[in-house]
Amino acid sequence: MPHAEIGERVGLSTSSVHRRIRAMEQDGVIQGYGVRISEAAMGRSASVFVQVTLKNQQDDHLQAFETAVKHSPDIAACYLMTGEADYLLRVAVKDTTDYERVHRDVLTRLPNVERVISQFAIRTVCQKNLVPGG
Repeated sequence: MPHAEIGERVGLSTSSVHRRIRAMEQDGVIQGYGVRISEAAMGRSASVFVQVTLKNQQDDHLQAFETAVKHSPDIAACYLMTGEADYLLRVAVKDTTDYERVHRDVLTRLPNVERVISQFAIRTVCQKNLVPGG
């Protein structure tokens, strides 16, 4: 969105908007700009949330797991968790047959995995980037 349009919406001059945005970029509040690609348009309309429990939590095993996850094109997100499971993954797949492939060829072959529990999302209710006051 152009700075002039932002200024009109919030009641600031274009130069003031530009300065504030530049300051937020330098302070790390704005971490970058990008494009959100539709996973459905890419043939991956289903999200599966996968709880992964590892055999142990030694640092080298956590690192090996995380490195493998980062290199998998099927895993859209990975979170280190508290609670019963060690990690929560979001896997983007075409359908249940595609997930069977990911489960067999990817998830069960990740280093140090003891247990995998999968849940299919029925639909996304909301997905947003949070902004102050938003």
